[in-house]
Amino acid sequence: MTAWSERMPSRRMARDAWLVVVARALRTFGYGCTSVLLAGMLAQDGDAPWQTGMLLAVASAGSVASSLALGLFADRWGRRRALIVCGCLMALAGAVFAVSESYPALVAAAFVGTISPSTNDNTPFSGVEQSILAQTCEPARLTGIFTVYNVTALAAGALGGLAAAALGLQHVVSAGDAAFALYAVLAAATVLLFLGLSPAAEAGAVAASGVAAKNGDAKNGDAEDVAPVPMSRLPRRVRRLVGLFAVDAFAGGLVVQAVLAWWFAHRFGATTSQLGLIFFAANLLPALAQLAAPLLAARRGLLAAMLLPHFVSNIILACVAFAPGLGAAVALLLVRQSLSKIDVPARQAFMAVVVRPSERTAAASMAGIARSVAVSVSPVAATAMLSGPVGVAGAPLLLGAALAICYDVTVWRSYRSAVLTADS
Repeated sequence: MTAWSERMPSRRMARDAWLVVVARALRTFGYGCTSVLLAGMLAQDGDAPWQTGMLLAVASAGSVASSLALGLFADRWGRRRALIVCGCLMALAGAVFAVSESYPALVAAAFVGTISPSTNDNTPFSGVEQSILAQTCEPARLTGIFTVYNVTALAAGALGGLAAAALGLQHVVSAGDAAFALYAVLAAATVLLFLGLSPAAEAGAVAASGVAAKNGDAKNGDAEDVAPVPMSRLPRRVRRLVGLFAVDAFAGGLVVQAVLAWWFAHRFGATTSQLGLIFFAANLLPALAQLAAPLLAARRGLLAAMLLPHFVSNIILACVAFAPGLGAAVALLLVRQSLSKIDVPARQAFMAVVVRPSERTAAASMAGIARSVAVSVSPVAATAMLSGPVGVAGAPLLLGAALAICYDVTVWRSYRSAVLTADS
């Protein structure tokens, strides 16, 4: 009987991890489908381009506000309850976009419903989900769990893009309306998945059980250690790490797909069909390459898995700016893309290991907020650099590479003394 009870928490938590992974995959499929059709749908409704930009800015602000709220209160409200509420708001937003052409209604729905212009999941879900995943297994398996979490989402996002293309072929209803109706259904499905989360997914569940097993009961100091920590009380070392993540996100935002597409078109005269093929490959390769993250973490440790491929990828990014022709530039870009996302599972696992269990939700949410704000600002800086010969010469690529390399060096110097490996 004792052996059975000891096995039960592990089984429950493995199921919780599966529910979180599937929920994110469904959500990212929706993002991949709607992000392709959103601008065209708004244009068909008679909205000006500046209105589309304003709506996306409001959606980004809503995600930041929701991430802040969940970072502060999700562990106290209950992670399961917080995810369910966010899923319901997402479903409501999808329904509004599917049936309404009122711009004020769409803006309001975008603010509360995590409407995303890409498959990047900088949403309030991610911080809470990462905290749940971090306590479903021992530290040695963290990188593998986060790899599955990210790879399935990337694959689902790519399939969502294909679904958008299929919806565009039918003429029964508007493709955009159909996509957002599907988005609402997918959001409702994630709510059903979150309803299945067990009590082991809540804040402090694993830590509290560990204290009880070790000491017979939780003492006052132990209870304080496992109590959820709000973002305002995160230690300086965590805030420093979050700030470094924001620098990396700003650097990445300088070379988002739209900026790279402009640069390829103006520097080498790439056609629309060529750009489509280039970025299909550029989006597929990172998903496949992330499968190497657990092996690299097991051999070299989390810090090396997080920084080494990232550093090399940004050296190659700088080389793209000096490529003599389109073929060489595309080849370098694809090599860069193959390496650029390997760090993501290792970075998430590193964050989970470097903070205490009571700090995980707050730290992951703060990191998500910082990255969201940085990514929303850097494309503005990148587009400002695109005018004139400086842009054609690849200024955004060079600045993005330089900032990212500075990030790698700073993180290495700050944390190289920490013994944080996949086996820790």
